This record gives sequence, C-alpha cells and structure tokens, in this order.
Amino acid sequence: MPLHALLLVLTAALLHALWNLAAKRWGGGTHFVLSCSLGVTVLWLPAVLWVGLAELPGWTLLTWGFVLASAVVHLGYFNCLIAGYRAADLTVVYPVARGSGPLLSALAAVLLLGEDLGLHGALGLAGVVGGILLITMGPRLIGRGVAHDADAARRRRLGVWWGAATGTLIAGYTVLDGYAVKVLAVSPLMLDYFGNVLRVPLQLPVAMRAPHSFWPELKRSWRGVLAVAGLGPLAYILVLMAMREAPLSRVAPAREVSMLFAALLGGQLLGEGERGWRLAGAALIGGGVIGLAL
Repeated sequence: MPLHALLLVLTAALLHALWNLAAKRWGGGTHFVLSCSLGVTVLWLPAVLWVGLAELPGWTLLTWGFVLASAVVHLGYFNCLIAGYRAADLTVVYPVARGSGPLLSALAAVLLLGEDLGLHGALGLAGVVGGILLITMGPRLIGRGVAHDADAARRRRLGVWWGAATGTLIAGYTVLDGYAVKVLAVSPLMLDYFGNVLRVPLQLPVAMRAPHSFWPELKRSWRGVLAVAGLGPLAYILVLMAMREAPLSRVAPAREVSMLFAALLGGQLLGEGERGWRLAGAALIGGGVIGLAL
C-alpha cells in the first residue's frame, strides 16, 4: 500500500473512532439516525456545490442504483450500530463490529466456495475469534474477576450480537462502495453525500412514528449529531480515496486500527470496565483481520 494511502486510512481510523465515541455518548434512537443524515446534508452541501456537482449529470442508472443500494445498507448499519450502543458498551460492540465482517467473509469463502485460508488466514481467523472471546469473557476466561453479574453478562452478549450484525452490514457496504469508486469512478464525496440524502426519506417514516419526541431528542443529542455529521463523512471519504490508490483487500484491514483507538477512548473517557482485556481483544482482532487479508 502506498504511504499516502496508509496515512489516509490511519487518519480515517482515528476520526472513525471519535465519531463512534460521540454516537455512544450522545446517540439515541431513530431520531438520532435521521438527524445525522440531515446534518450531513446541510454541513457538506457547500463542499458538494464547490467540487462535486459537475459530476452528477454523468451518472447512469447503474450509478444511481449503487448509490441507492449503498444508502440502504448504510442505513441498516447505522441503525444497528446505534441499537448496539444503547444495549452494550462501545468497547464490546465496536471491535466485534469491525472484526466480524472479515471473519464472516473468510468463513463464507471456505464453506461456500471451497477456498483455502492458508496459514496466515487460519491464524487470522483464530485471532478474530480469540479477540471476541477476550472481549466477551474478560478475566472470567481464566477463572478470575468479579462474581457472576447477570446484567453485565447480558450486556456483553447483546454487544457481541449487535456487533456481529453490524459487521455483516459493514462487509456489504464496503464491497458496494469499493466497486462504485474503483469501477464506476464515482467521487467519494458524492457517493457519501447522496447516500446520506437518500437515507433521509428512507429513515423518515420510522422516525416520525413519534414526531413529538424529535426536538427533545435533538436538544439532548445535538453534540453527537454534529460530531457524526462532521467527522463521519470525512473519515469515510478518506477511506474511499485510499481505495482508489490501493487494493480493497489492503485498505479494509488497515482500517481496523480504529479498534485500538476506540478501545482506548472508550475505556478512558466512558469509564467502561475491563479496559485492559478489551484493549487486548481489540488488538487481537486487528491482528487477525490483517492475517485474513494476507
């Protein structure tokens, strides 16, 4: 991978961890998801008008089809992520979400396509599974730690479940968006922006089931909305730019360094427990993802 592409991915990883921290701290339900898409539509409109609008007349039906498909998968991903953050800790949901996509892709390749992982792939698979196990069990893995806490155990299980569901959707939009920017030559800015624009009418019917709670929710979570709407597109645009310069199989694993940032920030700023165990688990998942890529 070229050095400038690696720098883009590492910067994006830090930004990604920061907006996820904001989503965990201030995020809510369906109103928060809608507010973030509306925020992107407003905040990023000047950039689109300045550098991207001339591209729009050249879009074909195939291009719009990919943008719409990306919008649908991204919407499912974000709703799933926010639900996971409501149900469990960031230091559980985030690493499992980022690691389960490559894990599921590798398992599908072996079970359905008859591919051989090889030594690096097998070690990578073990790393991802082991990292998820570390995050889920913590010191209980070696028979230590506090007495059994039913509520904490339930939150960990929910975190793993929501993280795995989110990771499945991450794998889906990564393939869609990678094809759009590499093969269809869609601008990363335009792809992300119009994906958010299309998510507004898709999310609106769900969010407006309780219209009276929209403004109270926005007053509570506006800091999170600004962080997600500002940092989220920037982080993803940097990744899409890197995809144009380097193979998707290298860019996707390199993004997973964000798990380390999230594990550090989640433990330090949110006060989530078992920080050392979860950081070790995130590092093991990150190493496993790299092994799968090799």
